[in-house]
Amino acid sequence: MGLTVTFLMLKMNGSLQMESALLYAFLDVSSDCKFKQQLPSLQSHVIMSRQMYCEDDFELQTDGNRSGHLQSNEGVYEPPVNEDVVRIIAAQLAEIGDQFDKEIQGQVVSDLARHFLNENLSREEIILHMSNTVKKLVQAIPSDMEQEKAMLVLAMVLTKKIVNTTPSLLQRVFSTAVNYINQQFHNHIAEMLGE
Repeated sequence: MGLTVTFLMLKMNGSLQMESALLYAFLDVSSDCKFKQQLPSLQSHVIMSRQMYCEDDFELQTDGNRSGHLQSNEGVYEPPVNEDVVRIIAAQLAEIGDQFDKEIQGQVVSDLARHFLNENLSREEIILHMSNTVKKLVQAIPSDMEQEKAMLVLAMVLTKKIVNTTPSLLQRVFSTAVNYINQQFHNHIAEMLGE
């Protein structure tokens, strides 16, 4: 299945579409991503967790334009992200991620993976652990880039590394990482993508 189809399936209601598209593209273009063949399985997860965009759900305005405002259970419809821009940004972040990847110790990944494996922890608790891990790593890894961008890349690299070690966690780690990235970096991503 081509990336274009994937992006069409990731175009969903709610404010997570940018984060989902960016993380998906990051994983798709990353080196040493051992689960690329499993990435298409994320499509059904994303589709089930968000009401899909439907052309008929828009209101037609008196000037003939569609309103672009669609209420769903998740909030207000956001226009689809630009696939080409997402791919370019994801490739740039993946290059940075390759540099960070070497600096992240296996024990850090194992500890975080254990939290994802713990069925008793809520998504919020796991996000807190992920956030703490990213904050510790950003201080431990020297970088001359802005802290917010470094933290975003670290979160995406951790996502890849956790799933590389425990592929069965793909759905849970992706979903949690998208929520964490949305909570922490939504405005930064919107700026990068020119939204």
